[in-house]
Amino acid sequence: MQTSGQPAAPLADVRILLISMNYRPEHSGIGPYAGQIAEGLVGVGARVSAITGVPHYPAWRVQDGYRRGLRRREVLDGVDVLRLRHYVPARQSALRRAVYEGTFLAQALLAPVRPVPDVVLAITPSLSSAAAGLRIARRFGVPGVLLVQDLMGAAAAQSGIRGGSAVTTITNRMERSLVPRADAVAVIHESFVPRVRAMGVPESRVHVIPNWTHIGPPHNDRQSTRDKLGWAADETVMLHAGNMGLKQGLDVVVDAARRAGELPYRLRFVLIGDGNQRAHLQRIGRDLPNLSVLPPVPGDGFPDVLGAADVLLVTQRASVLDMSIPSKLTSYFAAGRPVLAAVAPGGGTAAEIERSGAGVVVAPEDPAALLDAALALRDRPDTRADLGRNGQRYAADRLDRAAGLDQICRMIADVLP
Repeated sequence: MQTSGQPAAPLADVRILLISMNYRPEHSGIGPYAGQIAEGLVGVGARVSAITGVPHYPAWRVQDGYRRGLRRREVLDGVDVLRLRHYVPARQSALRRAVYEGTFLAQALLAPVRPVPDVVLAITPSLSSAAAGLRIARRFGVPGVLLVQDLMGAAAAQSGIRGGSAVTTITNRMERSLVPRADAVAVIHESFVPRVRAMGVPESRVHVIPNWTHIGPPHNDRQSTRDKLGWAADETVMLHAGNMGLKQGLDVVVDAARRAGELPYRLRFVLIGDGNQRAHLQRIGRDLPNLSVLPPVPGDGFPDVLGAADVLLVTQRASVLDMSIPSKLTSYFAAGRPVLAAVAPGGGTAAEIERSGAGVVVAPEDPAALLDAALALRDRPDTRADLGRNGQRYAADRLDRAAGLDQICRMIADVLP
């Protein structure tokens, strides 16, 4: 398993094709990382092109301005981006997910590839990105590299998607067939390594490259941000920011808010973002005055909103163990606020919280445990401050963008002939 070492080998004039379903201007999830990776490779002299989908995450609807035509080219910060129109399911099911993946894969395999790449870098999710990337690499006889953000077979089993058992079998077979074909495989957390090794990938080809923090620290006055959001100075705000999907299991936050409403405390729960479960959460929490469901915040204001909260929430279904590490964690750490995580003990997310010293882990899908921990943090401002500082130190020491890009550059240089 590869770790950091010598500085990155130069990639001047190396032609790199990046394939990722998600890309800028998506502001959460994989999109910001895909964009920053591509731009970082341009920064070291590579000639980078990207094949990607239309912006649609986390709302699961195509953004305005991208709804016409099957293909669209644009140049973003030196990256030649080819966008492909694909099906985007407003609701999640096994069949809809298959069509989503299949339409992108078909488009990617038929897309013109220019210039001919020296190496192909594909980012998962989705599996169609991996399949297209490795197929195109084989077509041109060049190395193919995978950057695994989520383990898709585990995701199918653990996320709770409808038709999960059937899609788990198919996804596992596809993933086990694809991943070992890569010349190098990068994963974002060491908890992914055993699964990747079990697929038949030699240790020498596995690299652990953590996601970095893609936002800066808060820069506006905290109370003024709270005033704009309608959060009173004497309210303790528990904020979840990001995707509202099945694997997050955010019903537990609504249930905790309902319990908190019976207590003589000013405890507000806030869900900010979008996703396929947003309407459901609004519906079941519509009668709760201490619960707010708000739309996503533009990128430049996002750090201030995180910093204005008192506690930042991470929730996952109890079944989620080693399929993914929430991308929001890097932003949470940078914001300098304590993290309260309702996630499975022993999973990758719990391990990251504990290693950072930035938060508290409680049992998943247990609103009473979540509320008890929220009240304990409410009453301990010094503890909250210590946890927040730990998160910022962890982000600075371990989640550095330059270091992550350096590791990616070295991994790519290693596979070049």
